[in-house]
Amino acid sequence: MATAIITGASQGIGACIAVRLAKDGYNIAINHFPSDSDLANAENVAQQCRDLGVEAELFPANVADYAQCENMTKAVKERFGTIDALVNNAGITKDGLMVRMPEEQYDAVIAVNQKSVFHMLKLVGAVMMRQRHGRIVSLASVAGLYGNPGQINYAASKAAIIGMTKTAAKELGARNVTVNAVAPGFIKTPMTDALTEEQRSHMLELVAMKRYAQPEEVASVVSFLCSDDASYVTGQTIEISGGLMI
Repeated sequence: MATAIITGASQGIGACIAVRLAKDGYNIAINHFPSDSDLANAENVAQQCRDLGVEAELFPANVADYAQCENMTKAVKERFGTIDALVNNAGITKDGLMVRMPEEQYDAVIAVNQKSVFHMLKLVGAVMMRQRHGRIVSLASVAGLYGNPGQINYAASKAAIIGMTKTAAKELGARNVTVNAVAPGFIKTPMTDALTEEQRSHMLELVAMKRYAQPEEVASVVSFLCSDDASYVTGQTIEISGGLMI
């Protein structure tokens, strides 16, 4: 049975992706930040996956740290034998206006959102090259395509993922490894629920479909990119935004 590793899979979009790939028949390696709160959430996600008839195990690691990523990749390979899909989902925000943003605030977002993708592309990419098969999907964002005031660090990290995706696709393609990205727009989350009605209305004015996406709609596109149906799709960034900015 094929195995998928999803970073930052204890909640939100990452959790939805884990459950969806479990429905698709993947054994699931759930990465989560090593904290008690993330552990409880990750255990819940793992049980949802097991209820679908697959194996699921937790792999705590701070993906901003290369050594922890290396240890995690080895552990997943030893536990499941193969790593057939990688979903780079882990990410944080630390918003603020550019002229007021401390360097450490910028660096923290780059470390988690961008360097973690490099770590996992390098480590899991090597496994997939030896296997001569694999699917890699990274979570970019519309902020990486269009920019967003107050998010220069986040937008930079997500724009970098798009460039990294194209480069990795060229380097790994001859070994039957596809590398793609998805760029979600406004997703229904507790964060968007906390916005005022005026704020929500203003945001949705930019969206052709006049609604937020559900996390499951992002997971469905990731599922496609991890499937055999997407065997000739690589180096692409698929916008999941309901027609934002068209």
